[in-house]
Amino acid sequence: MEVLDSESNKQQRNDKSNDHGTRAVPDIEHHACHDRSPHPGPLPGGEGEQGCCNFHQNGVDLKVKNQQGEIVLIEVQYEREFDYLQRILYAASKAITEHLVESQAYSKVIKVISVNILYFDLGHGEDYLYHGRTHFTGIHRHDALQLSVKQQSLFSKQHPHELFPEYYLLKINQFDNIARDTLDEWIYFLKNEEIKEEFSAKGLKKARQILDILQLSDSERAAYERHAEELHYQASMYESTYVSGKLDGIKQEKLALARLMKQNGEPPEKIAQYTQLSPEDIATL
Repeated sequence: MEVLDSESNKQQRNDKSNDHGTRAVPDIEHHACHDRSPHPGPLPGGEGEQGCCNFHQNGVDLKVKNQQGEIVLIEVQYEREFDYLQRILYAASKAITEHLVESQAYSKVIKVISVNILYFDLGHGEDYLYHGRTHFTGIHRHDALQLSVKQQSLFSKQHPHELFPEYYLLKINQFDNIARDTLDEWIYFLKNEEIKEEFSAKGLKKARQILDILQLSDSERAAYERHAEELHYQASMYESTYVSGKLDGIKQEKLALARLMKQNGEPPEKIAQYTQLSPEDIATL
């Protein structure tokens, strides 16, 4: 998955724009994190215990392109916004227009998937996971509009809703802490900052490693970083020794071939052509 934009990238571009007056990449949404505050959610270790890390410290905006070439907008929102639904509609629409090159046909409109991780109660509903997409239903016959065969071939899609933005709303606080599938395992992690041993969702193993590091004390983290640096150093030394030895071996093989060719009366030009040795190396044989 290719990362196209993130909140940290936005800050870097804002800094550059202050210096040069321009932005390298357009923002998805300029006001994406203007009113976020730390989420006072549960900390690891039990009720009332002060943990050393909190994944709810900052809002995160991420814009990526998946393997299907679709744009995925990921946003974490803490503060209540009554017009939040309109805001995610605006963000999806803006992403579409940003990725449609002038003079391109509308068939090139890119698919956008909006994933919203919410730590406030949006709207009224009992579920914790909502999926929104566009359907066209007949007013009189109540049939669902379908794509024609030619449209299916042109768009490589089977249904109209596949052409339109899709929205996922994850209402974290309403999750009942029962992981029914791998997506629920991620939601459990987002709510409780905990990853159970039996969880198997893709990416959680890496998240567990990061979480374990973030929960270390200052002294433990310093020791871990020293250990990591030592591992990097050892790997570099091994690689350098291996590469150096391999190159020396190749050089010796070339010298042996050149020596044999010279003994057989081959001219230096031909020896250089076959061995890629320099004239100086050949002359010393």
